[in-house]
Amino acid sequence: MGLFHRKEKTDADIVIRNVNIVNPAGESRSVGDLFIHEGKMAAASDVSTDATEIDGTGLVAFPGLVDMHVHLRDPGQTEKEDLLSGSRAAAAGGVTTLVAMPNTTPPIDSVEKYRDVTERAKKIGLVNVLQAGSITRGMKGQELSDIVQLMDAGCRAFSEDGKSVMDSGLVRDAMRLTAENQVPILAHCEEANLVRGVMNAGDRARDLGLPGITNAVENIIEYRDIELSRETWAPLHLCHCSTAESYELVKMAKEKGIRVTAEVCPHHFILTEEDIRTADDANYKMNPPVRSRRDRDALLKGLTDGTFDVISTDHAPHTAAEKSKGFMESPFGIVGLETSFALSYTYLVRKGLLTLPQLIEKMSVNPARILKVDAGDISVGKTADLVLADIDNPYTIDPALFFSKGKNTPFGGMEVYGKVLLTVHDGKVVFDRNRDLK
Repeated sequence: MGLFHRKEKTDADIVIRNVNIVNPAGESRSVGDLFIHEGKMAAASDVSTDATEIDGTGLVAFPGLVDMHVHLRDPGQTEKEDLLSGSRAAAAGGVTTLVAMPNTTPPIDSVEKYRDVTERAKKIGLVNVLQAGSITRGMKGQELSDIVQLMDAGCRAFSEDGKSVMDSGLVRDAMRLTAENQVPILAHCEEANLVRGVMNAGDRARDLGLPGITNAVENIIEYRDIELSRETWAPLHLCHCSTAESYELVKMAKEKGIRVTAEVCPHHFILTEEDIRTADDANYKMNPPVRSRRDRDALLKGLTDGTFDVISTDHAPHTAAEKSKGFMESPFGIVGLETSFALSYTYLVRKGLLTLPQLIEKMSVNPARILKVDAGDISVGKTADLVLADIDNPYTIDPALFFSKGKNTPFGGMEVYGKVLLTVHDGKVVFDRNRDLK
């Protein structure tokens, strides 16, 4: 494994030597050097002779990850996460661009609130935070937010994450507005009138005596939103797909030429309801829930055949006190920023379901394309957002070492491959595991 030979100069040029380069959007080389100058990927002739040199021997370099689904809880819920802790967690996980969901307190439904988060995140400067706007004002589902003004201010996505807008007319009106600028709606699909449970409706829920969430809760709204996307020609991105029917619906939509993309989260393509041993461990409680083996296998099929475009985290931090109340009383959600690459590499690439370039497409290239941002490519001239990782040596996930305020994960103690060692954003080292790990 390479050692980091650092000269510690601010805004210095960087040379990464002898590293395995994986860059699906451009040129990939088995082993070579990478050069960074003034925040951009550069040619060797561009960098100064006193550049900071990093030995990448035995490591892999790839574009910084783009996570389309993150809850930073800022403003208003900063006991769970804030812009600084969430940005540090992202950098530690190799995520250099993320979409922050708008279900904060208050929700991000105006230009003023959007600019507040965006400007504070820029001052922190660790990662690129793309703040999504809420579809409706106050996330109350009654009237649209300032969608046009938010798009004019630079907002690149809209969502009502945590629930669906149940008024189909409002959703159609929102899509008609976003279609003009081809800004995606990020849809959390949940039929509110069917929400009854706390885990997947199946044999395990019955064994544990817990009320279940059926697949129809997700599928009904997915179908509705796909139809509205077809009618309006608005780009639609389906968040955290979890059911076998989701796979069929997305596949059907794409075959019809509807502008639909979709994501799957690591917890949904790794875990099943059978992994939930007790009703007391709310680290396994998320929404949508981990489902049956049939559902999980359909998600894996959709990742391998290209039906699902993106792997995102739905990073949802909560306090330890909140998550200590068991399935019936604890909030939904788990953290994922610091584990997503390792989990995905371990369970998809090492198992032969995807190649590493295909994984990077789903975690960086495709999200960047959907969001229309300069990311997902470390070719010369592109923004210098990249990651160095060790994919050959296992390590154990330890939530106590997370930079996120949230430690709520079911993956603690799991041995995985794909440790992120160094993250560069805008040409600056924003995470160095040898230096920054607590």
